[in-house]
Amino acid sequence: MQKLLELLNKTFKYLVAALLIVVPLYPKFPFIQIPGIYVSVRAEDFLIALIAIFTLIKFIPDIKRLLKDDIVRAIAVFLTVGLVSLIAGVFLTKTVVLSIGALHFLRRIEYFVPFFAILAFYPYDKGKNLEFYVKVLMIVVFVAFIYGFGQMHFGFPVITTQDSESSKGIAMLWTVGSQITSTFAGHYDLAAFMVLILPIFITLVFTIEEKFSKLLLSLVALSGFWLLVNTASRISLVSYLLSICISFFLLKKYKILIFVVLISIVFSGFSSNLFARYVNLIDVYSSKIKNIKIVKANLFDFTVLAQEASPAATPVPAPVFEDRSTSIRLTVEWPGAIRAFFKDPLLGTGYSSVGLAVDSDYLRLLAEVGSLGFLGFMLVIARVLFAFASAIPLTKNFSGIKLGFVAGAVGGIFGTLLNAIFIDVFEASKFAIIFWLIVGLAVCIVRDRLNVDKN
Repeated sequence: MQKLLELLNKTFKYLVAALLIVVPLYPKFPFIQIPGIYVSVRAEDFLIALIAIFTLIKFIPDIKRLLKDDIVRAIAVFLTVGLVSLIAGVFLTKTVVLSIGALHFLRRIEYFVPFFAILAFYPYDKGKNLEFYVKVLMIVVFVAFIYGFGQMHFGFPVITTQDSESSKGIAMLWTVGSQITSTFAGHYDLAAFMVLILPIFITLVFTIEEKFSKLLLSLVALSGFWLLVNTASRISLVSYLLSICISFFLLKKYKILIFVVLISIVFSGFSSNLFARYVNLIDVYSSKIKNIKIVKANLFDFTVLAQEASPAATPVPAPVFEDRSTSIRLTVEWPGAIRAFFKDPLLGTGYSSVGLAVDSDYLRLLAEVGSLGFLGFMLVIARVLFAFASAIPLTKNFSGIKLGFVAGAVGGIFGTLLNAIFIDVFEASKFAIIFWLIVGLAVCIVRDRLNVDKN
């Protein structure tokens, strides 16, 4: 058993690297298609299954430490509520098909596997491989940039899962004026990924000393930012700016913060598609405000005016001002999620009951797992943030690559939480798997430092 554990410790580094490469870069080709559902079994699922097996083997002799972990217990509460909600959805509200709902529930468990894996193997790793993981992420972002640039200029195929047909793995071509998806399943997934990763690269530029590494990080950050602005995701750009502000605030580099924010805003203006979407949003709501009519009425005037018997003129239809993505959220997706929540406010209507997209992770949580599930997930996030809060000021407890990574990760988490108001980020597999891996790494780095201080 000891030899097996030693072998697992040595190979885990490469399994994490494989996860960092395969999940973001391998297109979402279905390996096994499941009838009645968009989500298919894909190549990365087998890799995560292998990591899950390794993690279980590692945790067997160390189960007591696992059960004492506050974040692990919070995740267990959240998943338990999700399981009860699934059962209620199948047998009580009858809003879920058991086989499909169970697959969605297993998918939620799968997303947490990287977090548990990092938690299990970090005592052996102790952050020695952090630089290696950052280099792998740099390669991933640059390859995604090359592929996205190729989609725009050289006809590289687009593989998405945004509808039932494209989710079968059909290759399409990028059309002028549309958003870049690169190797991701959709432009929102790619944008969310960049909101998480870019703060890490940018903060590392200002926390490491080696000049060549600074140059490489700057080039990769610029390529990632090009991808972000060409996704034309308005909320993701705002989320990115928030994440940058928080990261540099933690580094106490306020002048650099102003410089980076200004440069980011200037560079984002070079995306005509993103700029046009912001202009359209402003035009839509300014037009609606202008069309609001204020009627002055005399409450005590009871005069009745007789209507002349003249032919009624054909009414001229008023011009319709609409922002498509906002309109879909407000008229279709969000009302549907709210109706699902009110069917069972405590447990929701179960996983898979509200369709493929809600475009708000918080409303999806309320709809699928109710207020109990929502609070369970918020407990997980609160425990994660509390772990980081205990290490403030970061500049006192960390330096170099660990300082940049933790500060960037915390900023990326806050940016993700803002993004989740308008995007289903925690249900997007290419994002969620990497998110929990990054969170696991950052949490373990912080805890390891705090344990050193205690001892």
